[in-house]
Amino acid sequence: MKLLLVEDDVKIATAVRRGLEAEGFNVEVSLDGNDGLWRATEGAYDLIVLDIMLPGRNGYQVCADLRRGGNWTPILMLTAKDGDLDEAEALDTGADDFLTKPFSFPVLVARVRALLRRAAGRNPAPVEAGDLRIDPGQRRAWCATVEVALTAREFDVLEFLVRRRGQVLAKHEILAGVWDYDFEGDPNIVEVYVGRLRRKLDEPFGRHAIETVRGAGYRIVP
Repeated sequence: MKLLLVEDDVKIATAVRRGLEAEGFNVEVSLDGNDGLWRATEGAYDLIVLDIMLPGRNGYQVCADLRRGGNWTPILMLTAKDGDLDEAEALDTGADDFLTKPFSFPVLVARVRALLRRAAGRNPAPVEAGDLRIDPGQRRAWCATVEVALTAREFDVLEFLVRRRGQVLAKHEILAGVWDYDFEGDPNIVEVYVGRLRRKLDEPFGRHAIETVRGAGYRIVP
């Protein structure tokens, strides 16, 4: 597996690269945002580990530029910041996961592997819920005939709901099914992704396909 690590702190970049290489990954390192964007655009990577505070172009900008350009390589953001607003901004720009410094290296590896598993281990058979259709093999989604662009993590959440269409799924069930490592963050992250899916799948089409069942969870209503 080929990874791109974009991190301007040379000591951290060197340590993370050596650690990931010891785990069997092929790692390229970029020390600033502009070079990182160029490498991510021109090269082929299975996953990008992206720091937020970068010279030249910050991680938010790199991530947003990649997504606008149609690059949906899974992105794990690293930052020294903390707080809901910073995490929300990372997710809103298209990141698939978020890890705050200082972090445990085994947790970093677990999250990298989890993102890679979700990106690779897909059932290619399309799944439908009414006029909502997803293709797990191509990781694409449509409302009727209109294709909707989703980040890797948004697609994971949607696929989990669609495959269990009609079922009410509690937050902890979605966390266990989508975040398949030992999740230690705020379980309200589920609400963040459900909100993003509604803005992309429901609001533009005048639909209410993702239903909140008060006190119980969420379900897809075909």
